[in-house]
Amino acid sequence: MTTGSSRFDPKHRAKGRAAASNVTGRFERFQHVAEDDGWDLAEEMPVLRTHVSIEDPRRVITYNRSPDLPFDRSVNPYRGCEHGCIYCFARPSHAYLGMSPGLDFETRLVAKKDAAQRLDAELRARGYRVAPIAFGTNTDPYQPIEKNHGIMRDCLIVLKRFRHPVAIVTKGTLIERDIDILAELAADGLVRVGISVTTLDTRLSRLMEPRVPAPARRLKVIERLSRAGVPVRLMVSPVVPALTDPELEAILSAGRSAGATSASWIMLRLPREVSPLWQDWLAEHYPDRADRIMARVREMHGGADYDARWGHRMRGEGAYAEMVAQRFKLASRRLGLHHKQPELRCDLFRVPARAGDQLTLL
Repeated sequence: MTTGSSRFDPKHRAKGRAAASNVTGRFERFQHVAEDDGWDLAEEMPVLRTHVSIEDPRRVITYNRSPDLPFDRSVNPYRGCEHGCIYCFARPSHAYLGMSPGLDFETRLVAKKDAAQRLDAELRARGYRVAPIAFGTNTDPYQPIEKNHGIMRDCLIVLKRFRHPVAIVTKGTLIERDIDILAELAADGLVRVGISVTTLDTRLSRLMEPRVPAPARRLKVIERLSRAGVPVRLMVSPVVPALTDPELEAILSAGRSAGATSASWIMLRLPREVSPLWQDWLAEHYPDRADRIMARVREMHGGADYDARWGHRMRGEGAYAEMVAQRFKLASRRLGLHHKQPELRCDLFRVPARAGDQLTLL
């Protein structure tokens, strides 16, 4: 059997991964498929391992003007994400690298090795104007490979030196390693963290988010960050119709008990290649609910799998979307999670001196 970019045997090649295929990226000229070589020999496919390549970025701060987002700039230390969440809206971004949004997104990762040095240089630019920088907006900065590369911690060290505000979103427990820095930033009102909890069902989480820490472990992260004085927002994201939506109130309650002080939610999003990957996953793991789930999704997007319009893409429209919004509003108010996180301070920003810089005169 030749190994192309089509469907893999999940028992071997894609063991421990969410995607069951490696469909060729939309910018590629040719489609790659697996074909039987005709020898009729039983061959066990090797387990698909994670491969990390190194990128030397010219810039690391990305700016946006989206009215849907509460930030205008972000940094992503990694491309691709080993967490492998099947629903991840960032999967299509891998096609820009000439790779598949399927298994490539989970296994062929890119680390921006010198991101911290580039961040330092960009913050020193004469025209730079301070505003909170968001981490984890596309892929998780605390995914497993961060343990070896330490890029996120290096970036935090830079931000601490500049006294620069930062907002972090993650599912990873590696954030606990950096509590020393985060607590110091929090004491000055320079950091806030969002922890995403999609379900409290360990089995469902393992199927849907194969390399993400278990839900109970993520709640423990909230507890430890909160105890250190770091403000934490519980993110019920994504809400999956007819699969995780019955847990909405229970997730909010568990997050509040762990120490979260605010909460947010986002509906399941299926842009571009995510939709067929998601539907393949449903057919394999929840065939009895697949039609019902997709019917709800399309109901919120005018009959389509996804509608990318600003003001619409995060929540959808219609009776079902409104019902989920009302449930969230009532539960978050009852639990005291309806308050927004405090604004991050920008007035403490300063450019630190470098070795060899001329001292300023008082």
